[in-house]
Formats: sequence, C-alpha cells, structure tokens
Amino acid sequence: MTMKTTRKEFILVAEDDADDRYLMQTAFHEKGYTEKIEFVENGVELLKFLESVANAEYPGFILLDLNMPKKDGREALKEIKQHPVFKKIPVIVFTTTKNDTEIKRCYELGANTYIVKPTSFESLLNVVEEIRSYWFRVASIPA
Repeated sequence: MTMKTTRKEFILVAEDDADDRYLMQTAFHEKGYTEKIEFVENGVELLKFLESVANAEYPGFILLDLNMPKKDGREALKEIKQHPVFKKIPVIVFTTTKNDTEIKRCYELGANTYIVKPTSFESLLNVVEEIRSYWFRVASIPA
C-alpha cells in the first residue's frame, strides 16, 4: 500500500493543557500565521489524527508535549518514529521538562528538536516564530 505523504503548512499540536493550547494558538496568530493549527489532547488522539489523514496531507511538523494522559508524548514519539510514513514528520518536543536525561531519551526516540516551553508570552512569541520559520522556510524535509 502506497501512501501519499504531502506536507502541508499546518501544525499539529499535542497538548493536554487548555491554557497552553490557547496561548500557542494566540502566539501563532499574533505572529501572522493564518494557516490551520490542529490540536489533540493526548498521544492516543495524536496517532488517531495521523491515521485519519492517511493518503492525505500530513502536518508540516508536530509540537509534542511529553506529559499527557492516556498515552504520553514519549510513547507517541516512539510510535510515530517507528511508523514507515509518520516517521518523516518532524516532531518537536515542546515541554516544561528540562532534564538532561529526558532530553537525551527524546532524541534517542527520534525527536527532531527539543524545546523547553518559555515562561513568558513574549518569549513564546519569539519561539513560535523561530519554529515556524525554521521548519517551513529553512529545513529541507523528505516528501
């Protein structure tokens, strides 16, 4: 079975905290990002979303929180990076966890980037612009 793996400039965010989802959506909007942002609240929903868009367009990248219910970000990351098609989607771990062991573990599981969530909205604005600019304008990613 062949799957089309078109990348689209939309972002998939796996984040269980409603306040964090709102802040991220607001930050992207304030930075002029008008394309779609899809939100899921845990790793189970994340994988179901990816399966539901099979043979369609995949997100430009996934912003992945680590500490979520049902299936945490580590488990979801491992499954994504072991999947023959999903593994091509860049996964940016975006979490409050700042621990060298955790950072190393995420890169070993296949994370493309690890970012500790900023503590101020102003910093969040800068981070979302840098993430968007890098993954949509600078990086070359296989189709």
